[in-house]
Amino acid sequence: MTTKQKALLLALSTTVISGFSVFFSSLATKVITNSNILTTAKNILVALVLSLFVSSPLIFKKLKELGKKDWLNLVLVGFIGGSIPFLLFFKGLSLTSPVNAGFIHKTLFIWVTFLAIPLLKEKITKIQWFALTILLVGNYFLVGGKTWTFHSADFLILAATFLWAIEFIIAKKLLANLNPIIVSWGRMFFGAIFLTLYLLLTQQAGGLLSLSSTQWLWLVISAAFLLGYVITWYQALQKLPASLVTSVLVIASPITTALNSIFVSHKYTWQQGLSSVLLLIAAFVFAYVFNRLHKTAPATA
Repeated sequence: MTTKQKALLLALSTTVISGFSVFFSSLATKVITNSNILTTAKNILVALVLSLFVSSPLIFKKLKELGKKDWLNLVLVGFIGGSIPFLLFFKGLSLTSPVNAGFIHKTLFIWVTFLAIPLLKEKITKIQWFALTILLVGNYFLVGGKTWTFHSADFLILAATFLWAIEFIIAKKLLANLNPIIVSWGRMFFGAIFLTLYLLLTQQAGGLLSLSSTQWLWLVISAAFLLGYVITWYQALQKLPASLVTSVLVIASPITTALNSIFVSHKYTWQQGLSSVLLLIAAFVFAYVFNRLHKTAPATA
């Protein structure tokens, strides 16, 4: 298996984690009604775990070798990707359905692709453009097509998604020279600092100390999904084009939709099933074409 094929498996792992994460995070917003408290507490937990990883001798050595520009870029990633969009996303998630949120978040591949072509010089073939179109259409019909309405809260999800797209372009550039764990840590650590400052400035910080045991349970569950997401995501992003990784991520939508159908709406339509199949086929085509174009990658055990 080549290095890039292993990275594709990591991207698929991120996809599965994301599908579950959006659904369970939506449930968590019903238990912890202040989305700012939920977001900040969850991100602090992830930042603490990643800090333990970074403190290991091998990675800490690389951390000490970072230059001033590297540190500024990590702070920027934390601000653009690890703080503001989380506030927007979870506020929107508390006001809209997990299916809507999942759909909008999975349009990430559109914004990333359009940014990656001029800024990262990524090239997309005609077949891949066709696959991207099918991804968008399939994702749209997955949430109901004509019956789906765009609520005001969805603008918060959309704004968060666009900010994450910008962050991933910056992160992709950083990953050319930095360890993925360090970039993941920078995103969550500095993001947690900005989120905590926001709570202090808005006099909400006291809410972090008044969480019940049930709320902490949901926090830990949400944090575990987020931790798995950032670790696998940045590992895959380092080795694969940003447009490819975000395109594969769209497959998370059928997972979120299926979970919502099983545990919330108790209804799964033929349209949702067909759309899920379209998404799987389109993502496979996009990844397959990429794999064919990179057959020269050295094989590994």
